[in-house]
Amino acid sequence: MPQIESRIYLGDCKEVLKTLDDNSVDLIFTSPPYADSRKNSYGGIHPNNYVDWFLPISKELLRVLKPTGTFVLNIKERVVKGERHTYVIELILEMRKQGWLWTEEFMWHKKNSYPGKWPNRFRDSWERLLQFNKQRKFAMYQDEVMVPIGDWADSRLKNLSKTDKNRDESKVGSGFGKNVSNWVGRDKVYPTNVLHMATETGNKNHSAVFPESLPEWFIKLFTKENDWVLDPFLGSGTTMKVAQRMNRNSIGIEILGEYYELAKTQLDDKQLVLFEEKGTYETPKSE
Repeated sequence: MPQIESRIYLGDCKEVLKTLDDNSVDLIFTSPPYADSRKNSYGGIHPNNYVDWFLPISKELLRVLKPTGTFVLNIKERVVKGERHTYVIELILEMRKQGWLWTEEFMWHKKNSYPGKWPNRFRDSWERLLQFNKQRKFAMYQDEVMVPIGDWADSRLKNLSKTDKNRDESKVGSGFGKNVSNWVGRDKVYPTNVLHMATETGNKNHSAVFPESLPEWFIKLFTKENDWVLDPFLGSGTTMKVAQRMNRNSIGIEILGEYYELAKTQLDDKQLVLFEEKGTYETPKSE
């Protein structure tokens, strides 16, 4: 098996991305600073300026992603003056103009979100994961994320009705697809696009750490061993840590020195390549 490599860059991703080769990355998985969030660390980007700030970055991401690759963007609108801002919707529309295909949208349900109430809303317990691609045919390994069918299916599949053996427009949520009888004798089914995962708690080193299970699920779905995974907003290094554990090559870019140092501690030194000074960047070569 080829040696796995983890390349971590200290710098602004808008500049570092320019040094990466065209069509060299299989999966981009990242969570950029949300509008007006993390002001103490990243300065915060006003919602009205968010699209203009992100488009130069997404342009470079489009260039470095392989034609068969996928970009998964974890992002969520914020509330401004009592209503949801439209910057995520605006960003999707502008990225489509750049050449991106908005292929799918996943929802991360934070199943350990504690209760809350505001005058006109409740506490958020979900976030968006937007899937973008360069072309309609892309690498996707659906069998890798199949889930157990569950004990309840034993009784459900014992006595199938005539309708169960045909296309049934009226029933939803079974997880089986159009013909329920196709799933008799199977122990796994394909998941939905709603991911039920607990948030990361108790991490005092970074203000917005997502659980390892989140990048792991998408790395399974869109890559195979020895593929390249990129996180241009690396933070504490969760994406690279998971990619390394799963035998994927990875690239991480972080603009803040303290988080860059933190991310280094998460990774195996034997596979780690550091780029801290401008002009020393190297890139994975396209196949």
